[in-house]
Amino acid sequence: MSRTVENLKSAFAGESQANRRYVAFARKADEEGFPQVAKLFRAAGEAETVHAVNHIRVIGDVKGTAENLDAAISGETFEYKKMYPEYVKVAKKEKNDQATWSFNVANQVEQIHANLFAKAAKALKAGKEPAKADYYVCGVCGNTVENEPPERCPVCGNPQSKFFKVS
Repeated sequence: MSRTVENLKSAFAGESQANRRYVAFARKADEEGFPQVAKLFRAAGEAETVHAVNHIRVIGDVKGTAENLDAAISGETFEYKKMYPEYVKVAKKEKNDQATWSFNVANQVEQIHANLFAKAAKALKAGKEPAKADYYVCGVCGNTVENEPPERCPVCGNPQSKFFKVS
């Protein structure tokens, strides 16, 4: 791998993390009553996404939709089968209950994501567009559901009101 590709991969990771960090910062600014600062964080976060997408495109990691679904399934499956179980073990050993909770809910949701991606991939492989559906995400744990949010999130137990519709 060339040094430039290594740098692109590093920059992609950094820009991706900056985006998510700024989303978290924006939410905190909103909570504290600073809507203009929140808006600035969201704007900078969108710019970081532009940078990250440019880098991953140049690397060549964005393929056709069927290949992208396969990559997503592989990544999500790795996370729920290997990565998060190991992280949970370490967090429990270190008695970090918040990290244990965070890893556990992420682990459950990654399996859901893998299944949703697999369903879409199956449709594409059959030469069809996946069935039309709305997607809702639990704002507490990230659980992702099709069509209608449940009365209570089956992953974290929070009420339906915590789900938001993805456009």
